[in-house]
Amino acid sequence: MSRLGSTWSNLDRKAGAIAEFTIRQYKTRISTWVVLGTGVLAVVLVGLFHLDAMTREIESIDQDGDSFDSDGDGYVDGHERLEGTDPFSELDKPDGEPMPASAFIDEDDIDWTIAGVNSGSVGYDDDGDCRLTNLDHVPDSWRDTNGNNIICDVEIVQWDGHSDWFIRSDNNVDEDPDDEKYFREASHRAFVLGIGKMGIVYLLGIFIPLFLATGLVRDEMNSGTMHFMISKPIARGEILLYRLLGYAAIVVPYLLGLVLLTGLVTTAVAPGAFTDRLPELGIWLAIAFAACLMALVYGVIFSTLGIMWKHGMILAMIYAAWELGMAFLSLTGTDSPILRISVIGWGVVLVDAAAQWTWGDMTLMIESGRWAELEASEPLNVFYNTNSFDLSPLATMGLATVTLLLIAGMAWFVGQSIFKVKEVE
Repeated sequence: MSRLGSTWSNLDRKAGAIAEFTIRQYKTRISTWVVLGTGVLAVVLVGLFHLDAMTREIESIDQDGDSFDSDGDGYVDGHERLEGTDPFSELDKPDGEPMPASAFIDEDDIDWTIAGVNSGSVGYDDDGDCRLTNLDHVPDSWRDTNGNNIICDVEIVQWDGHSDWFIRSDNNVDEDPDDEKYFREASHRAFVLGIGKMGIVYLLGIFIPLFLATGLVRDEMNSGTMHFMISKPIARGEILLYRLLGYAAIVVPYLLGLVLLTGLVTTAVAPGAFTDRLPELGIWLAIAFAACLMALVYGVIFSTLGIMWKHGMILAMIYAAWELGMAFLSLTGTDSPILRISVIGWGVVLVDAAAQWTWGDMTLMIESGRWAELEASEPLNVFYNTNSFDLSPLATMGLATVTLLLIAGMAWFVGQSIFKVKEVE
């Protein structure tokens, strides 16, 4: 037992010494702070686009046309329908003052786009133009055009043999949704997914290790300081591992702090009450976790490339370009198997699974926005992809995590195998 304890004690001392040496190196290099500072600046600048979207006013569209005065009698069609007069006859018009046309633009909420994920009745006749008492003479079949035996509702269904959701609304139900409310919600979600996938998981996840990890071993081999390490009773594979631990000790806290701070600020300026959006922080936790995994995997890969060749940065940049192509491919919604052999492909899966877990209504919101031609529905459609593994979001995240750790393990094995036989200059 004492022998085992002595072995672990020696491992701890070796690991601590090399990791601490690596951390000190990073802290004293100006390049480290330049790289980390550039990452912060990039996130801040992109965040300004989110702030702009949340404060921007858009021109709403009257989807159902009831803000127009078809007969020119001074009363808009929506007012005439409420009063039961004929909107196409100037002789038949309501009593009293005309209601403003603005009262009949955005009169329906977006409850049917964010109601839930299960098929069934999820809409509501917000403005009451389907349930008008003066339409009692109209048969229920007119108010139940989707045929689900519920009058004045919207049904979201997924038919057999189809992967998409379909929207079937009764007459005069949710026919004029709130454009601005939808725009802000959709823009917010698109921003979270966009900056999460492309800005943090890919750009930061690959930019930081590209400059901080590629020379993790190579620089010491070139400068001659590696001789001091390998002269100690430490296996070269351990040296690579402990150097990576020191690298992770710098990068992981940085990414966790930056992402969670970004998440808190973004959630605070998002539409709605801050407390209502707190569950959304789960997506930011997933983004932070994915970014740390990306930085770890890319760090192992790039350090291995640096060991392979003294100009390893060239190899690393070629690989980064490949991953950039895979990142853009993931935004096309394709389920191409080629994504499964890329690191970013699995990182994106983590974020999408977290979004599906937190925002279970994403597909419905996208489809409803495209159906009503609402602004910001297309960017949301670009940045969100559905789970293609036919697994629960939690199981999908587990699968992606295990796969990325396996990739990191294989890259380390290759790196330490090359390092063992590499001649140190």
